[in-house]
Amino acid sequence: MRDELVRLLQDYAGEAERLGQVFAERNAMHPTDLHALLAVVQADAGGTPLTPGRLGEHLGLSSGATTAVIDRLERAEHVHRARDGRDRRRVTLHHGEAAAMVGAAFFGPLGTRMDAMLQDYTPDELAAVRRFLAGMNEVMREHRAAVTATATHPRPAAE
Repeated sequence: MRDELVRLLQDYAGEAERLGQVFAERNAMHPTDLHALLAVVQADAGGTPLTPGRLGEHLGLSSGATTAVIDRLERAEHVHRARDGRDRRRVTLHHGEAAAMVGAAFFGPLGTRMDAMLQDYTPDELAAVRRFLAGMNEVMREHRAAVTATATHPRPAAE
């Protein structure tokens, strides 16, 4: 069962990556821009908007590269910067109307398909799936943090 679950997760990750590539291509976005936009949308929807620094940490980018990504997304009206009302030095990132429009047009039909598929599951089954996916996400985050912390120097290429 473990091997089958791993295979299914790998299949899902691959399909999600390929779907993201199609979305990025259709909207003239670099894949990094798509990952940035998704992070901004999720954080904004969750009520805790990202700062440029937190976005850079999330993406593993330098401050200069993060600024370039935000500038591209801002020019396309997918993201906008806003000054914090309590601390004017703090800037937060929010998704724009263009992002909502292209996202709904592209991913709306997927949401409809997902809703239809989920109808066949009981509330208890959905709770188990939720627990499994939340646990897998945590395991992946922990492993990424561990390998990032230990990878201080890249290994030399084989000759």
